[in-house]
Amino acid sequence: MKFLGRSTAADSAPDDASASAKNDATQKTADQPTGKKPGAKPHGKGRPTPKRREAEARRRGPVPPPPRTQREAIKRAKATRPSKEERRRLAAERRERMAAGDERYLLPRDRGPVKAYIRDVVDSRPHLMGLFMPLAGLVLISALFPVLAVQQYMSLFTMIVLLVMIVEGVLLGISTTRKVRAKFPNEQIRGLSIGWYAFTRASQLRRLRIPKPRVQRGANV
Repeated sequence: MKFLGRSTAADSAPDDASASAKNDATQKTADQPTGKKPGAKPHGKGRPTPKRREAEARRRGPVPPPPRTQREAIKRAKATRPSKEERRRLAAERRERMAAGDERYLLPRDRGPVKAYIRDVVDSRPHLMGLFMPLAGLVLISALFPVLAVQQYMSLFTMIVLLVMIVEGVLLGISTTRKVRAKFPNEQIRGLSIGWYAFTRASQLRRLRIPKPRVQRGANV
């Protein structure tokens, strides 16, 4: 018979045995080797790998606040703008790359293997149209002479040369279009566009052409 508020030795014996068993189990678990060396770091970083954008942002530092006034924005833009010497260097490098025919620096009208082939076709032979600019200068000089006969002869000569240039340009456009269609049968070729590109290329002096000619005169293209 149990009395209220009292516990006998028989009643506390099972509790003591249970507590002792739990302590033994805990001690055994603590004594078992974990297979890790003392001081070894756990596998993994314990945190997600930051994205490249976040890593670059951390490397650059905090983002500056946006400008509060227009004057501050102009001042900040001038501070980040490259210097005059740097702009000149970049412009010279861009012109050099364009003259060399680098596709990354060419104008859209000059890009692609088709346009490169047209340039080779035009540059492989001399053209009377290349004298258009010197002829225009000659006409301006002749206009300064007050002699009427000189002006009349120069006008007649200019008209004849211009007619010959137009005929040569038309023939060049037709022949170049045929060659391009034979060279690139799978490309969509527009004869008027090809002819005009060849005409404008041939009407320039050879040393002033951009990109620079990469074939010699008389080359078999």
